[in-house]
Amino acid sequence: MRDNGFYGIGIECAKTNLNYGTLFRTAQIFDADFLFIIGRRFKKMPSDAEKSFKHIPVYEYNNFNDFNEHRPYNCPLIGIEITDKAIPIKNFIHPKQAIYLLGAEDHGLTEKAIEKCQSIIVLPGKICLNVAVAGSIVLYDRINKNHDNHHSGSIKSDLSFSSI
Repeated sequence: MRDNGFYGIGIECAKTNLNYGTLFRTAQIFDADFLFIIGRRFKKMPSDAEKSFKHIPVYEYNNFNDFNEHRPYNCPLIGIEITDKAIPIKNFIHPKQAIYLLGAEDHGLTEKAIEKCQSIIVLPGKICLNVAVAGSIVLYDRINKNHDNHHSGSIKSDLSFSSI
C-alpha cells in the first residue's frame, strides 16, 4: 500500500498552451500523480517533449467551480500567488496530499480560487515568474523537502578546496 501521499498540479486560465506543456513535462519528471487545466482545452504541446499526457492523467475543467466540485477528497488546495496572506516557500511544509494551483501570468489566481485554498505560498521576487517556471520551482521544493522520496539523497563531491 502506498503511504507517501500524492499530488497534482495545474493552471487556472493559462495564458498560453506552451506554459502548461512545459509545466506538465516537469511534473512528469518529478512524479506528479495528475495534471489539470481549468478554463482551457488541452492540446498536445511541443514544449511537452515527453508527452506527459500518455503517462499521467490530465483533467480538464470548464471553470474553477467545476474543478472545486471534482477535486480529490481530503486533499488540500495550495495556491501559488503573490499576496500578503502567502507563506514564503522556504517556510512551507508540503502536505502528504496536495493540489498545487497556479494562475495566469497576467492576472494570477481568481479571487474565488484564493478563497478556497487551504494554503497559499509565494516564491521570492516582487513580480511574477513564468507560470511553468513557478510551478517547476514548487515541485522541486516538494521533492527536495520530502525525505521519503526515492529521488532524495545526498551526493558528496570528491573535490575539496585544497585540491583545486
